[in-house]
Amino acid sequence: MNSGWNRYFKVITIIVALLVAGGSFFAGLWVGYENRPGTEKVLGILGKETATQFQEVNFNPFWDVWAKLEEKFVDKGKIDRKNSVNGAISGLVKSLGDPYTEFLPPAQTKQFQEDIKGSFSGIGAEIGIRKGILTIISPLKGSPAEKAGIKAGDKILRINATSTQDLLLDEAVRMIRGEKGTEVKLFILRDAFEAPKEFTIRRDEIKIQIIETEQKPDGIFVIKLHHFTENAAYEFRKAVQQFLESGSKKMILDLRNNPGGYLTISVDIASWFIPSGEVVARERYASGEEDIYRSNGYRILEEVPMVVLINEGSASASEIVAGALRDIRGIKLVGVKTFGKGSVQEVELLKDGSSLKITIAKWLTPKGTEINGVGIEPDVKVELPTPAEGAEIEEQDPARDPILEKGIEILL
Repeated sequence: MNSGWNRYFKVITIIVALLVAGGSFFAGLWVGYENRPGTEKVLGILGKETATQFQEVNFNPFWDVWAKLEEKFVDKGKIDRKNSVNGAISGLVKSLGDPYTEFLPPAQTKQFQEDIKGSFSGIGAEIGIRKGILTIISPLKGSPAEKAGIKAGDKILRINATSTQDLLLDEAVRMIRGEKGTEVKLFILRDAFEAPKEFTIRRDEIKIQIIETEQKPDGIFVIKLHHFTENAAYEFRKAVQQFLESGSKKMILDLRNNPGGYLTISVDIASWFIPSGEVVARERYASGEEDIYRSNGYRILEEVPMVVLINEGSASASEIVAGALRDIRGIKLVGVKTFGKGSVQEVELLKDGSSLKITIAKWLTPKGTEINGVGIEPDVKVELPTPAEGAEIEEQDPARDPILEKGIEILL
């Protein structure tokens, strides 16, 4: 009995040893494959036919330029090969012409990770690139930027003494942010200005207000959504409860100067208005494949008469919600054309501590209308009065809100 058991135990031991050895072998193959040289990854593209496109690229000019710089550049001490590599990579990424695809060296990657984890000090304005120009998407309500008179659509020509012409978006953000109490100067061009003007803004701790509500006469309830942050879905649920308790029968959803936020939050909020299973947004990848995001169907507001207010500061998740409500329920959009930020970025961490933020997809409305770089036109366009010279910081008539007035008029 014992000899039989010993033979059985030996067989089991051998099998286990073979499995461990085999597992280690294939794990080693996988690690080696994942860590193969970058040139091999590019030229191979995982065996796809497009590899020939890379084989046709002539890299000789690149190496010729590098050699000439090493040989003839007058300040040899300024040659830093790591910086040269990072600069070449940045140039490669920038050649795509997409302001949201960006290479971040190690130091900038660390700063980016710190920014998305916690609070920060700055001026409280969302910025983006429109037609190659650094542009204010929207100042946050109550922020230093808003108090200084910065408006959605303002073009930033200079940050302190630095021209923004060749700045990447994240570079501009880092220059504008800074310690609480310090100042930053923005050289601004606005359609209402005859010439660019300088704005001095004192940085402060930025606190994002999510929602405001207001009950208007004639049974109209206004929900003004400032941002699609992590807490926005919870705050919106409370606003819906206020609407129900108010006895109001009509609603205005104000998405003006809302720079966006999380896609999942926009789907959650749209689900109050759109029947279950209906498409809220489509995410299209380079391959043509799409991810479809559908309404959770909370039902309560599906039959409520409403309008949505938009302007040039409505971007990203705001455009998704506005587009979905119009496509699915035929709800009228009132105001001016939105910003046109409808792309999805993914951050790839690289081995040396640097990172690549890359646009991997574009957002489309349920009917397939592309948002990115285009924006959404309102159904009812409201021409806003141009402020008189010298009145750009203070509103000429703060009691008047032509876009809100038009929204109320439509619901009456």
